[in-house]
Amino acid sequence: MRLTTKGRFAVTAMIDLALRQGKGPVTLAGISQRQAISLSYLEQLFGKLRRHEIVESIRGPGGGYSLARRADKVTVADIIIAVDEPLDATQCGGKENCHGSDAATGARCMTHELWATLNEKMVDYLDSVSLQDLVDQQNHKHAEQVVVVHRTPAAVGQN
Repeated sequence: MRLTTKGRFAVTAMIDLALRQGKGPVTLAGISQRQAISLSYLEQLFGKLRRHEIVESIRGPGGGYSLARRADKVTVADIIIAVDEPLDATQCGGKENCHGSDAATGARCMTHELWATLNEKMVDYLDSVSLQDLVDQQNHKHAEQVVVVHRTPAAVGQN
């Protein structure tokens, strides 16, 4: 079980978009260049995000995308679900037929409950992390990097 590229790219692109909120629409070409994600792939992802009312598109010159709701009202789970990312650690895809493809004859594996519980925990966790939380992490990380870059040799010796 792992989060596929689709989910990772969607979350990364949404952080990029949210970091630029308030500065006008953000182009997918800009996100593509900054995050090294294919423009055509971003177009597919943002089409799904728009249909789930997570982003809105602005057409015309100076157009692009912006958040359709505040970053603190968008969770990572919202993003992952919007791009059709499966969040399932079970072998059977939640169909409870781990030992066969036919639901009538297939039986649950001995660890089905373990993986089903993990699924619930993953969704709960991803639903507890907002896009704003991720933006704040990036801003904090950037602020730390700026402090390190601007530290003088004398200041380093005083610590």
